[in-house]
Amino acid sequence: MALQLFKIADVAVQTPQATIDFTSIPQGYTDLLLVTSLRSDNTNSDLTLKVNSVITGYSWRQVYGTGSTVASDTLSSQSTLNRAGRVNGSGTTSNTFCSNQIYIPNYAGSTAKSFSIDGLYEDNATANRMTLIAGLSADTSAISSITLAIDGGGNFVANSTATLYGVL
Repeated sequence: MALQLFKIADVAVQTPQATIDFTSIPQGYTDLLLVTSLRSDNTNSDLTLKVNSVITGYSWRQVYGTGSTVASDTLSSQSTLNRAGRVNGSGTTSNTFCSNQIYIPNYAGSTAKSFSIDGLYEDNATANRMTLIAGLSADTSAISSITLAIDGGGNFVANSTATLYGVL
């Protein structure tokens, strides 16, 4: 049987805002898929994700390529999933937006929540970056809310978008 996607919510930023929030996420799906196209007014290029307002127990491992190098790194015991994808910052090519897909299996279950993230930082520079991230939230509650922000502060600019899908 093919996977089916059902749009739960869609956010299109009209004026600069610090967070993109999804609340009251229904529990009737098997998984969640969050698709984003983002740009910020900050120079930092990392997307953060927090579930259910929980501010402890996040960890991640990322593998990334910049066009000239490949590397990986890891962090644990974080207050957010502070490597939840990429965000084009104010120092990048004008009118370019980062693309991310965040897949969350078994989001309504009673175990720790895992995240599979594919992010692409787009720019007309030699330091473009493609990132694959495996993330984990130690919280065992069903996910009912998701908050996206920019690591280090700043705002998502107009025309940034985020769409949350339920997967069956």
